[in-house]
Amino acid sequence: MNVLQYILDLGPAVMLPAVIFVLGLLLRQGIGKSLRSGITIGVGFVGITLVISLLTDNLGPAAQEMAERFNLGLSIVDVGWPGASPMAWASNIGTVAIPVAILVNVVMLLLKWTRVVNVDIWNIWHMAFAGAIVSTASGSFWLGVLGVVIYAAFAYKLGDWFAPIIHKYNGLEGISIPHGTGAIMAPIAVVTDAIIEKIPGLKNVNINSDKIENRLGPIGEPAIIGAILGTVIGALAGYEVSAILQLGIQMAAVMLLMPTVVKFIMEGLMPIAEAAREMLDKRFSGQDYYIGLDPALLLGNSQVVAASLIFVPLTLVIAILIPGNEVLPFGDLATIGFFISIAVGIHGGNLFRTLISGTLIMTMTIWIANMMVGVHTQLALNTGTISGGQVASLDQGGSPLQFIMTELTTWQNLLPLIVVTAIYGFCVVFTIVQHKRGKLLPAETDKN
Repeated sequence: MNVLQYILDLGPAVMLPAVIFVLGLLLRQGIGKSLRSGITIGVGFVGITLVISLLTDNLGPAAQEMAERFNLGLSIVDVGWPGASPMAWASNIGTVAIPVAILVNVVMLLLKWTRVVNVDIWNIWHMAFAGAIVSTASGSFWLGVLGVVIYAAFAYKLGDWFAPIIHKYNGLEGISIPHGTGAIMAPIAVVTDAIIEKIPGLKNVNINSDKIENRLGPIGEPAIIGAILGTVIGALAGYEVSAILQLGIQMAAVMLLMPTVVKFIMEGLMPIAEAAREMLDKRFSGQDYYIGLDPALLLGNSQVVAASLIFVPLTLVIAILIPGNEVLPFGDLATIGFFISIAVGIHGGNLFRTLISGTLIMTMTIWIANMMVGVHTQLALNTGTISGGQVASLDQGGSPLQFIMTELTTWQNLLPLIVVTAIYGFCVVFTIVQHKRGKLLPAETDKN
């Protein structure tokens, strides 16, 4: 277990290249090609980390200043995934989560229940956190392990269902995103898109950064859009003019740099993905397989980045409007794009539809995160992450599947359990039906 923890502490920028290098050797790519793929992917993740740090270090404080300036009255801070993931790994479930999640993946592949070959080992923390929360709430280690199994299996199935969207919209053939947040929340976008398609007039509204660029010329370019959004957020935060301008340039840099660094990951990944598909095709004729990876890949799309910046102030507004909410979105604001990354693809890049589904996604996320404060804080205390006070997180702390599993062991929030189960359950069933009908594809993007 000490070796496992040491590997985890290396972080995804080292862990994933190591996994890719070993996978390349197993796929007979040779030491040279395998090493090149691993290092290239590592470079890409370092680049993503730098860009996300640019967001976190500059956009995060601006969001907090904005919240304090308008006296939002939200007293429990969202620690985000950087605060939640260490709790998962430090819990009693964290020590077994990786082998359990890998075993679930292998069993599902052998039984042909999934086509996802998950190599995104780092993001197993989502499954570990779900299991840790269930264990903390129920007092049972084995129920916690069962929570990991259920969460992992569901994530892999989501990877199957949404792979066609990842391919057709994001252009990532043979890739899936079995992510504990982006994929988990995506069924809400599926239902939202279907409802909008039934509404005359509304279904024809299509707004995206490409159309804005075409109609406004240089003013509509991604960098300028990023600069505008950055300056607006800085102004709302009450910054001085110099700081507002700096934030604008920093957000412009994010819009330009993110797609660039993602290309390094794809350059290193595609030879391995192709070799994996060829080997699996030989062993299991007629089966197409997907390589499961981090949703950071989807941030290479300008529509995802644009929606991410828009949802920074919008998520704060949503938090204010939810009755009884005490959670202040903070730690996850800079990476809010992960929540809506697959939703953007479902809507074919239509930012108008993404605003609607994203609002629903973030409303449910914050509502659930607020109800999970008690058990979330208890987990933090048990793992020594905090010594007092209360904590929450949007990423994973606001997961509907995790909430349902937890409440089924405690029965403390019966009415919310019924509401969340009914809404989310309907969205999942509808997604399955759409997948079986072959209709789980990006919405048309050529509407006026």
